[in-house]
Amino acid sequence: MTDAALRLNGLFEQLLGVPLPVRIRAWDGSTAGPPGAPTLIVRNRRALRRLLWKPGELGLARAWVAGDLDVEGDLYSALDLLAGFLWERDEDARTLAEALRDPGVRSAVRGLVKLAVPPLPPAPPREEVRGRRGHLHTRRTDRRAISHHYDVGNDFYEIVLGPSMVYSCAYWQAPESEGGTLQDAQRDKLELVCRKLALTPGQRLLDVGCGWGSMAVQAAREHGVSVVGITLSQEQAAYARKRVADEGLTDRVEIRVQDYRDVRDGPYDAISSIGMAEHVGADRYLEYARELHGLLRPGGRLLNHQIARRPRRDESAYNVNGFIDAYVFPDGELAPLGTTVTQLERAGFEVRDVESIREHYALTLRRWVANLEADWRRAMQLAGPGRARVWRLYMAASALAFEHNRIGVNQVLAVKTPESGVSGLPLRSRTWN
Repeated sequence: MTDAALRLNGLFEQLLGVPLPVRIRAWDGSTAGPPGAPTLIVRNRRALRRLLWKPGELGLARAWVAGDLDVEGDLYSALDLLAGFLWERDEDARTLAEALRDPGVRSAVRGLVKLAVPPLPPAPPREEVRGRRGHLHTRRTDRRAISHHYDVGNDFYEIVLGPSMVYSCAYWQAPESEGGTLQDAQRDKLELVCRKLALTPGQRLLDVGCGWGSMAVQAAREHGVSVVGITLSQEQAAYARKRVADEGLTDRVEIRVQDYRDVRDGPYDAISSIGMAEHVGADRYLEYARELHGLLRPGGRLLNHQIARRPRRDESAYNVNGFIDAYVFPDGELAPLGTTVTQLERAGFEVRDVESIREHYALTLRRWVANLEADWRRAMQLAGPGRARVWRLYMAASALAFEHNRIGVNQVLAVKTPESGVSGLPLRSRTWN
């Protein structure tokens, strides 16, 4: 049989009601679909079995991570076509039970089952987080989730992030094609945070979710502040401590493996939280905001740098992306910007400035993907083929999501304004071009 791709293409069109926007190459070498489009490679029948046993994002993710599915051609183009195709159906999607009431859908599913020759479902790839129980965002579950994402290996992250070792949105003056570099853009982002916090020598800074120590080193070295950086990742902490020692800053920077809920040595003059609040969870966010508010002196500033999702028509219907939850950021949650600002205000902060840098994250992610692809063999050796495939897919898909305004990223500057009402900010805090 050399017509598997043609059969697959017809069955998917019957199932979805419209033609697929990509070509298909099946395990028997056959191809079908629009000429010139990126090609989705279905390497074996196991890919179909994964989709049949777990329809939707999780089945697709398992097939991709296991290498049962791949893309030939430009990955961004393929993901853009598929994401746009699926996004149009997202909020109006029928449940599986509703869909199966349609005779055409039932017929298509039967055809896929016959083509897949399904035995028992394939085991999920070992990179998938499984067996979670109990409440989310306890100290124990947060440590486990952070370890899954960040304790992949510092050498692997050096490939992806480059010398800056900053794992958050950079701040670009110009794309690399116009002379900008990732290292310069990350330095500029850290300086932007320092300027917004108005750091001066002798102040105390708490860096929540300090990563590999880049913000702590920058603030201490360039602005003369004393820094406490906290992380739940043992690997990050070890790396950050070595950087601090190499920079000769051990008298000004302390790196702790510590939960933000356990910091008790305030007050601090300023707090930076860069790319950490996404891990807090909706149910814990007000607690997070209140903890940070309590750690600041009156007049102290918080710079909260956080990814945001678009609000939904029905917020109760929000579900965490299945691929991201199972393979990338377990237990992570995104909130709309308005929700974040409201929670910070409820905690007692005065929100003084919000800056969206959405396009900057798309540029950053494309650079990270290029770094990964440029050293692909070594990345697979360090983290394993499955983990490397996870990172390539999630970063490329995320770049497109930022470009199309499906998600954004914002820097929120908030002040613990004292009863006098004196915020300490200048009358004009920003200059617009």
